Amino acid sequence: MDYYSRQISKLIEELSSLPGIGSKSAQRLAFHILNMPLAHVQQLSATILQAREKVRYCQSCFTLTDDELCPICKNANRDHKTIMVVENTRDLAAYEKTNKYEGVYHVLHGAISPMLGIGPGDIKLKELMQRLQGDVDEVIIATNSSLEGETTAMYIGKLIKPTGIRVSRIASGVPVGGDLEYIDEMTLLRALEGRTEL
Repeated sequence: MDYYSRQISKLIEELSSLPGIGSKSAQRLAFHILNMPLAHVQQLSATILQAREKVRYCQSCFTLTDDELCPICKNANRDHKTIMVVENTRDLAAYEKTNKYEGVYHVLHGAISPMLGIGPGDIKLKELMQRLQGDVDEVIIATNSSLEGETTAMYIGKLIKPTGIRVSRIASGVPVGGDLEYIDEMTLLRALEGRTEL
C-alpha cells in the first residue's frame, strides 16, 4: 500500500538509490526538499547537473576536478617525484587532511578484484605506468587493507620493481578491512610514516 503520492514515492525511491541512504533517510531528505523554497531546490538541482557535466578526471593524477589539472597537480610546491597511489578521490582527501604529505597522487578508481571481474585493465594502472616514465623517485601504495587493496598493492609492486623506482606500502596502522576515508588523520599519518619498502 502506498502512503505517498506518486511524485513523493518517486523522489524517495531516487534518493534511496544513493549509496548510504536507506529508506528512512530518503524520506527525511525528500520531505526536506519538498519544504525548501523553490529557489533553493532549483539551485540544488542546477549544482548537481553542473557538477555532473563539468567534473572530469585530472589529466595527470586522475582525481576528479573541474579543470584540466587538479589543484594538487598544479601546485609547484608539491613534490612531484613522490606519487601516492590511492583507490579513489575520497582516499586522497583523507590523506590531504593530515596536512603532512607533500607529494602528489595517482587515483586508480578501484582495486583489482577477480571475484567482481575487475582486472588491471579496469583501473588506472596503465596511466600510472605512463607517469613513471617521467622523473619519479618513489611510489607509495596507499590502497585499502582489504583483500582487493592488498592484491592491487602486490600487483603494482611487481610492475614497478623492475623500473628501479622505490616502491613502498603504507604501514598497517590502518585496520584490515578499513576504508581510508573513515580513518582519523593521526592513524593515516602513522601509516604513512611507517610505510615499508616492497
